[in-house]
Amino acid sequence: MKNYKRLLQYIRPYLKQLGFAIICIIMAAAANLYLPWIIKDMVDKVLTDKDMGMLNIICLGIVVVFILRGIFYYGQSYLVSYIGQKVIIDVREVMFRKFQRMPLAYYDKHQTGETMSYITNDVAAIQSALVDNLIEMVTEGSILIGSLVMMLVLDWKLSLLTLAIIPLVGQAMKIFGRKIKRNGTVIQERMADITSLLQESISAIRVVKSFVRQRYEIDRFCRQNELNFQAAMKNVQLTSLLTPSVEFLAAVSVAVILWFGGYEVINGVLTAGSLIAFLTYAVNLANPVKRLSRVYGNLQRAMAAVDRVFAVIDLPETIKDKPEAKELPPVQGAVSVEHVDFAYKEGVPALIDMTLEAKPGQMIAFVGPSGAGKSTIANLIPRFYDVTAGSIRIDGYDVRDVTLDSLRGQIGIVPQETMLFSTSVRENIRYGRLDATDEEVVAAAKAANADEFIRALPQGYDTQLGERGLNLSGGQRQRMAIARAILKNPRILILDEATSALDTESEKIVQAALDQLMVGRTSFVIAHRLSTIFDADQIYVIDHGRIQEHGTHEELLAKGGLYSTLYNIQFRKTAESEEQ
Repeated sequence: MKNYKRLLQYIRPYLKQLGFAIICIIMAAAANLYLPWIIKDMVDKVLTDKDMGMLNIICLGIVVVFILRGIFYYGQSYLVSYIGQKVIIDVREVMFRKFQRMPLAYYDKHQTGETMSYITNDVAAIQSALVDNLIEMVTEGSILIGSLVMMLVLDWKLSLLTLAIIPLVGQAMKIFGRKIKRNGTVIQERMADITSLLQESISAIRVVKSFVRQRYEIDRFCRQNELNFQAAMKNVQLTSLLTPSVEFLAAVSVAVILWFGGYEVINGVLTAGSLIAFLTYAVNLANPVKRLSRVYGNLQRAMAAVDRVFAVIDLPETIKDKPEAKELPPVQGAVSVEHVDFAYKEGVPALIDMTLEAKPGQMIAFVGPSGAGKSTIANLIPRFYDVTAGSIRIDGYDVRDVTLDSLRGQIGIVPQETMLFSTSVRENIRYGRLDATDEEVVAAAKAANADEFIRALPQGYDTQLGERGLNLSGGQRQRMAIARAILKNPRILILDEATSALDTESEKIVQAALDQLMVGRTSFVIAHRLSTIFDADQIYVIDHGRIQEHGTHEELLAKGGLYSTLYNIQFRKTAESEEQ
């Protein structure tokens, strides 16, 4: 119940509405308790004493009670649903904020679909726990308590016999509840697996179709769907066993009431009307117990989702501001990497004793084989990851001692694969600076050589882009990313193989935009094509996480080392392709 109590903390802002909702639930339940008493009066007074006045009162009372019951029922449904929806919105927002704060290391280990499942499937299960189950729990609990009170008023000896069954019912619910909760965890995990598979398959639909793997993907999905079905049926099996077990115990209770109550009526201790009313209350007692057992099963399943949600909320945020972190003032762009070690996995170093320096306005290039550690350096400067040893300083400030927002706000990144959003071209560029005017957006697009193709789109700058901007070419997406970076106007710029995926013509256009973007900024360029870094102030050749050599283009060629080898291989291939 620890996490359920924690979940109820989210109801605190809505205690006023909850108070009214509980009043409505109790009053609606009280209407049900009035009917057995009507039956008692009908048998003992109207039918036995021939009392017409009582008959009129009873009929009028039924009409009034059901009018009031309808009003209170509407109130309970509306208010509890309102509270449930507001709480779910709050929980979903807390989770989204959490995922925004989580470091990249988390996303390296978890699939996108799994992350989405927390906010969709698990939160939906919480909604069921808070809304449907809460209404039923309070309603049936009110009927249960009210029926017990009325039974005690009618005959305390019969009531004690009935109450003897309740501990047995509680034990049955406890045994089944543990099993249902464990199975509920499995169900939520299976749903997360389905969501992950779905997201992965749809995102890679071009690859699927190009390899003619539709049947393979369908088989994968069907297998995962079958596992989810098996988990769901296990839950059905458990809840289906719980309900008849509780019903059997209730039936035993009713049989005892009938025998002992009939004995008292025969001996004149109890009236026939009182026995009928008592029996009706006993049935009222049995039905809430049966329904509460079902609610308990549903609640245990929902609690599995609650546990998963809070497990995510409680995850440590390894990349965050220190309590004493300061705002990084506007920087000149001096960057120093001092004896840095870093590993994505313990015992597997990605960088070893990395030391380099960039002066304001310099262009620093990183080259080397794939997996050498070039992109790792680019990830450490904006503190997407924390160094294992050593330090990275910007204008003398250790990046771990300043706030993340002030640090990343002065760094612009143009990645190899540009991520665009499903909104307009204008809003995608404005993502670089949200308060930018339309004129500034257009100016940034012109500086990135993007204005011409944007105006040729169906609605120009107001054209809505598809998911990830896939209705644009690679070169067009890159130019929009450059426009976004120009609008941000950062002092430090990171270009992570920004032209490696482009054809020669697109590369020339994009490179021209990049050259303009780098003017006056400290730039770190991860290069695939060496032709883009001939003018770099310093070129660092990285291999196996270490700096093998560094210098200008001419200096490195003269050394005849790894850079010279990479240069000769690349330009020999270029010459051969041109000859062909």
